[in-house]
Amino acid sequence: MSDNAARYPSLDQCVVFITGGGSGIGAEMTRAFHRQGAQVAFVDIDDAASRRVVEELRAETGRAPHYHYCDIRDVAALQEVIAEVGTNLGPVQVLLNNAASDDRHSWQEVDVAYWDERMARNLRPSFFAAQAAAHQMIDAGGGSIINFGSISVQTAIGDLTAYATAKAGTHGLTRSLARDLGAHNIRVNTLVPGAILTERQLNKWIGPEEEAEIRAHQCLKTRLEPRHIAPVALFLASEESFAISGQELPVNGGWG
Repeated sequence: MSDNAARYPSLDQCVVFITGGGSGIGAEMTRAFHRQGAQVAFVDIDDAASRRVVEELRAETGRAPHYHYCDIRDVAALQEVIAEVGTNLGPVQVLLNNAASDDRHSWQEVDVAYWDERMARNLRPSFFAAQAAAHQMIDAGGGSIINFGSISVQTAIGDLTAYATAKAGTHGLTRSLARDLGAHNIRVNTLVPGAILTERQLNKWIGPEEEAEIRAHQCLKTRLEPRHIAPVALFLASEESFAISGQELPVNGGWG
């Protein structure tokens, strides 16, 4: 953490659970929360990348986040890991439903099996992770659930029908859970990244031409990276955001 980075005392020793915490935006959040002194547990299916993050932070801080291999499409396994984290570290107080897959797909070629798999990866885990973590948050006296939306819902990006539908569902999930869980002092919000140029995006879909088009849409003419998302996640997780729930917070460089 840089010397001028915001410090959130409420996150020190806080138990934080992140899906997809081993690469991209998720890895940057693992780093950010760990450096705040939080007890971070994360799941991922990229074993090599996840172990690199663990060892990086162990070398940097003398302690390590808690990594569990888990395919989030397996709801029983996901909820089992959350329960294990609650037993070993204490009740989960912050949940970040970050893991997703925005693989491109032609609407003509989507079949029922592919559609169901996209929902099982991009929408279903967010609810069932929240269901498991919310019981622990109630025991802890409150907490914060941060779901991850997508700019694709607002911008009508093509070749993403199933993904955009799942992410649109995430917005509805946030609104309803915020109402259901508010009485238990649990905040639920959606963080909506813009065109974040992760290594995966740059390797698969975004070249110089696409990046120029992205910058043309943004008010801020800069490359958005995972490090720009993590500080906002820290704020939404901290007690400083205690009065914010049921909201969508875009981090998109002023897309318009």
